[in-house]
Parts: sequence; structure tokens; C-alpha cells
Amino acid sequence: MANKDINQMGLPKWITNIFTARNITTAKEVLSLTEFQLMELLDVGLADVTSAVAHISEVVCPPCQTALLLMEHRVRNENLAGHLPTRLKGLDEALCGGLPFGVLTELVGPAGIGKTQFCLKLSLLASLPENYGGLDGSVIYIDVESKFSSKRLIEIGMKSFPEIFHMKGMAKEMAGRILVLRPSSLSEFTESLHEIKVSLLQHQVKLLIIDSMAALVLGESDYGGPRQHPLGWHVSFIKSLAEFSRIPVIVTNQVRSQIRDAVCKYSFQAQSCAETKDDTARYDSHLVAALGINWAHAVTIRLVLEATSGQRYIKVAKSPMSPPLAFPFCITSLGISLLNDDGVELTGLEISTITCQGQNDVLNIDGERLWG
Repeated sequence: MANKDINQMGLPKWITNIFTARNITTAKEVLSLTEFQLMELLDVGLADVTSAVAHISEVVCPPCQTALLLMEHRVRNENLAGHLPTRLKGLDEALCGGLPFGVLTELVGPAGIGKTQFCLKLSLLASLPENYGGLDGSVIYIDVESKFSSKRLIEIGMKSFPEIFHMKGMAKEMAGRILVLRPSSLSEFTESLHEIKVSLLQHQVKLLIIDSMAALVLGESDYGGPRQHPLGWHVSFIKSLAEFSRIPVIVTNQVRSQIRDAVCKYSFQAQSCAETKDDTARYDSHLVAALGINWAHAVTIRLVLEATSGQRYIKVAKSPMSPPLAFPFCITSLGISLLNDDGVELTGLEISTITCQGQNDVLNIDGERLWG
């Protein structure tokens, strides 16, 4: 609109001719100058300049919309603003229907907390027929750490959806809808991204899962500043995949320790409860999301899975449609199950902390403590 021609503005012909004579032909060129500059350039009075600028501004300015109009527009275009229900009632209600289409949703937490279990359940939900509440599509599951288990997938399906999986051939059909890729390096993953974009259309893909993004870059460079650079392109490309295909994209992320004395650049910081083997001292460190602040800005929904005093929680730590809430959960043969649907609203540091109690240390090749 800013490049709209002055001749199309509906201004009085006399002032339009003056603009044209002074080689001012677009709204942008008019609005880039002050009223006094225009007075001097056009040789007209302040009242005429003010009137012309006000008229041009009104023409090129986007119309105001009420919240009600935006909501009605969203309802009319629900196919572009849909959700993948997680079947965790409290979480779905907090997220206004589930994991939204067209954006990145991140699962971050320590090893063994349940991130992959959650991803397996989501894979089944996306591949379920629509009349059973699914998306009736295929799933691309990028299994970086070889944690994907077909046996566990079928077990979750049999226990969660017995009316479907007990039908002859249905378990085989559902498992056949999930395409598992196992890139061995970041470069191999990079090469496959363009093929994935084509597959999203050719195979009616309704869900993309990357488990885990942090593992792709682990060992390629030290954590911190240098590691952000190779991820810049990947962040942009994955976001474009979500927006282009209008499907939910789920990415898991690890956590790492950070020396408390270091400058705290990242969110989701908490005092680590990890102890030394002789139980004589605690590490004076934080737990932080492994991919850092640049990655944190790229995700729209961030769900933190953590353990406190022997109880697991899933926290809505970042969401444009929900307050920060925490739900206790457990892992059963059904997958992840909430212990209750009434989330506890979080305040202060509770929102951004990651706690890890009872988890074993995992060391990377440089000896840095890392929880996957």
C-alpha cells in the first residue's frame, strides 16, 4: 500500500499535479517527508499539505479490526488455524484445542522425562482416522538418537485406541503411516530438509517431529555462541516448513548445565539439583535449554517436562494463548497421562525454571554435564 500511486489516492487534481511535477509519485515518498518539507517542496500552504497527508495516510493505513472480527475470521478459516489435540484434557484446554498448526512447538526436558513418549503418542494421534479424532495423515518422524520404538508405538496404540488397533490389519496400516528418518549428522539432516518439504505434499503429511534438534548439533562445536550460527538457517527453514504446510511441527530439545557465575543469557534457568557421587556437594549451576536464546525465540509453544520431588510435571512455559501452567503427569502403557486436569498457575521464577531431580548425569565428549 505504501507504494500506491498518488494518482490513485483520490486527491484533488490540482495537488496531484503538483506532486507529479515535483516527481513525488507514491504514498511512501509523501509520508517520508515532514509537513514543513512538503510545504517548501510543493510551495503550498500548511492546511493543504496537512489535508493531503491525512488523506493519503487514511488510504494506505490498514483498516482497524476488533477482537471479535479477528475471532470470527479465525473460525471461518479454521483449516488454517487448527490444532492437533494431545488427548490430555487440561493441556488441550490451556492451548485452546491442542498443538497449533503452522508453528513450532518445543518439548524441552532432561533425559528419561517422557519427551519421546509424548512424541510417539502424538504420531499416533496425527495418523488416526478423522472419525476417531485424528488428522488421518502421515507423519515424518526424524529420530536423531534412535529412540523411536515401533514396539512401544503399537503398545500405546493398543492400550489407548483398542477399538481401532484390534481391527484386522489396522495396527500395520497405522504404523505404515509413520515415516522414520535417522540422519547421522547435521549435514545429512540439512540435505534431507528439501526432500522433506516435497514429502509434506506428496504423502499428505500432517505432523513433523524432530527428536531431538539438540542432538543434531551435539559434538559439532562447543555450546554457546559458535553453535548458534550453523542453526540459523535450520531455524528459518523449519519455521517456513510449518507455515508453508500448515501442520504442527514438534521439536524436542535437551537441557544442559551452565555455571552459575557465568553471565545468564538464556531463559529456563534453575539451580541444578544434581549432586556429586559422594553426595558431599551440589553443583552451583543452572539448567538451561540446550539450543540457547536464538532457538527460544523461534518456537511459539514451549512445553517443559521436569521432575520435582519425585513427581513429573509438564509446564506450559511459553504460549500466546495460555497463562503459564503446570500439570502433574505419569507415564503408563497408555503413554503420558495427566494426574489431574486442573493446572497450577505459575508465577515468578517458577515459569522459567527447569528442575531435574533423580536424573542421571550424561557427559558429552568434552566432559560437560548434559541431560538429553
